[in-house]
Amino acid sequence: MSGLLKYMIKKVIMGIPIVFVVSLSIFLIMQAAPGDPIDLMLPPGARVSPERVEELRRKWGLDKPVYIQFFYWLFNIFRGNFGISIITKQPVSLLIIERLPYTLELTFTSLILSYIIGVPLGMIAAIKRGSVYDNLLMSISMFFYSMPTYWLGVMFMLMFSLRLGWFPISGYTGLRSLILPMLTLALPYVASVARLVRTEMIDVLTEDYVRTAWAKGLPPKVVLLKHGLRNALIPVTVMFFLQLPWLIGGAVVVETVFAWPGMGRLLYISILKQDFPVIQAIVFIITILTVISNTLGDIVLAFLDPRIRVEIEKGA
Repeated sequence: MSGLLKYMIKKVIMGIPIVFVVSLSIFLIMQAAPGDPIDLMLPPGARVSPERVEELRRKWGLDKPVYIQFFYWLFNIFRGNFGISIITKQPVSLLIIERLPYTLELTFTSLILSYIIGVPLGMIAAIKRGSVYDNLLMSISMFFYSMPTYWLGVMFMLMFSLRLGWFPISGYTGLRSLILPMLTLALPYVASVARLVRTEMIDVLTEDYVRTAWAKGLPPKVVLLKHGLRNALIPVTVMFFLQLPWLIGGAVVVETVFAWPGMGRLLYISILKQDFPVIQAIVFIITILTVISNTLGDIVLAFLDPRIRVEIEKGA
């Protein structure tokens, strides 16, 4: 077995205890949250006998010790059974499946847009280092990077929806309704991508092999793209994987502001209504995505960076 394959298997195995610990933390936090799930299931003001309450506890497994409830919940999750929503009485998996495509549409388009815009901006800033273009691009990047997404979303709604009427103000009515949420979610990440590309490009352009390429008289396009950007994109590519779970987490705010019918808005509504099964399921999915993204990032970095491959092969 090659050292690289061992490295990949090791990274996957390391993710298992992380998932277990985070799952346990989620479950215990939900257990410590105020409110009784049985009270939430009953209609407001309903009078129910103690016998009926005990019957509901047995039905939902709430009469068992906490550790039994946890392993029962974890076992069901790995079978694809996330339980039943306390509020809607629907399977949680069905609720998530209905909302997940909207979240993926928003997050993936935002992630791709952030790299389409951020990489060229960072490259230009690095080439024009210290110039007016560099200072202007970095100032704009810092502005969007420091803006809270909810404030940015509200400003976009006021300007482009209420005042100009170019886009729908909220909800999902087609591709036009995607523009403002996508920009709100993407622009802060455009700033982070641009700043990272600029930093990496500046470091790469000072390397000896780049100086040698200039000395050989290679065209600037070849030097900058083949020797400069190609090597500068290694950490940027890894960041692509690491940003995915953060985007899904950040989509909670954006989806709430724009009433986007995605998983983030479902999480927000579930928190307000204390729908514990839905909260646990969504946070668990985000945890799984985080572990998978980090593992893929490490593996991709090992493939792209020859130095890491050499170290892995030496340690195998």
